[in-house]
Amino acid sequence: QVQLVESGGGLVQAGGSLRLSCAASGHTFSNYNMGWFRQAPGKEREFVAAIRWSDGRTYYAESVKGRFTISRDNAKPTVYLQMNSLKPEDTAVYYCARSTLVTLKPYEYDSWGQGTQVTVSS
Repeated sequence: QVQLVESGGGLVQAGGSLRLSCAASGHTFSNYNMGWFRQAPGKEREFVAAIRWSDGRTYYAESVKGRFTISRDNAKPTVYLQMNSLKPEDTAVYYCARSTLVTLKPYEYDSWGQGTQVTVSS
């Protein structure tokens, strides 16, 4: 059974940093592309970042490019999201997910974690 468990969320002031982790189990982690999404109250779930399993290539939403970094450790197996220079508009529940595709579309991810809350105060 596939399981993805996020951790590392919390309350931080604007300009601060957080590192999210997503621990995976129940599948061959290294064969899947991994993504991070977020959902703020009243808004749709949106793509944040993704990392390709084959070569580690990364992809970012324009709103986080240069501030967030996605990485993965296939040995653990865990995917990370380092978030720097956080802004109040980054406040959301953050989810990790897996896909056989390299995609920005939530519906093309087949397994999701339960999410971790990130709150950025001004």
